[in-house]
Amino acid sequence: MDLNLQNKVALVIASSQGLGKAIAKQLVSEGANVMLTSRDETKLAAVQEELQSLGKGKVSYFPSDITKVEDIQALVQKTRDTFGKIDILINNAGGPPGGTFEQFSDEQWQKAFELNLLSYIRIIREVLPDLKKEGGRIINIASTSIKVPIPGLILSNTFRTGIVGLAKSLAEELAPYNILVNTVAPGRIATDRVAYLDQLKADKQGVSFEQIQEQSRKTIPLGRYGEPEEFAKVVTFLVSDASTYMTGSSFVVDGGMVKSI
Repeated sequence: MDLNLQNKVALVIASSQGLGKAIAKQLVSEGANVMLTSRDETKLAAVQEELQSLGKGKVSYFPSDITKVEDIQALVQKTRDTFGKIDILINNAGGPPGGTFEQFSDEQWQKAFELNLLSYIRIIREVLPDLKKEGGRIINIASTSIKVPIPGLILSNTFRTGIVGLAKSLAEELAPYNILVNTVAPGRIATDRVAYLDQLKADKQGVSFEQIQEQSRKTIPLGRYGEPEEFAKVVTFLVSDASTYMTGSSFVVDGGMVKSI
């Protein structure tokens, strides 16, 4: 199966670590040219060096804060200036803090909205002129909370489901331009974000971090946390030429953890 990603240009948001980095690495391995971004320039430079050493696609980076409109505009323009076009957009952002409804102020709700939903909207708006030219792919990274709300994560539960509504609507609107829009939701993938949530749960229950991880593994039919590379391969398939008839869908990568149909 030829993914035909050679010389395609991908903008991967929040790609200095975790799932974003894993996706960028997989795309570069398939010959795509990738623009990395996050707020941490030191990490970005290190990831660029690591991925460039693969000897496959080209890698560049541009630091940005995706809650700022001017940073998004500069990022997209830098990608155009560097690679000449944009074929693939991977929307990704760090999760909002854990907590319950009564813990959060208006300011915290607004901040989560801007980071986890509005940023996706703004980035798509900026990239859209490029994708309209020859078609393309938009992947919005969410969470398994799009299927089953996660206790203690009300901010994520609220805005992640908004991502699904956005993707479903855009899939219909952008289909005439051959732009495919899908949502991919990670389950218990071994990232810093999941480690943070496990520690939060451990502190709340007064048990050890290891006990929480063991409890979580028991809820996963495959009996383990996923690896970022496993998640990245699913995303890479969806943005490739091997996937041409799936749009407006939500894909859960969770080892069978979510029990909803």
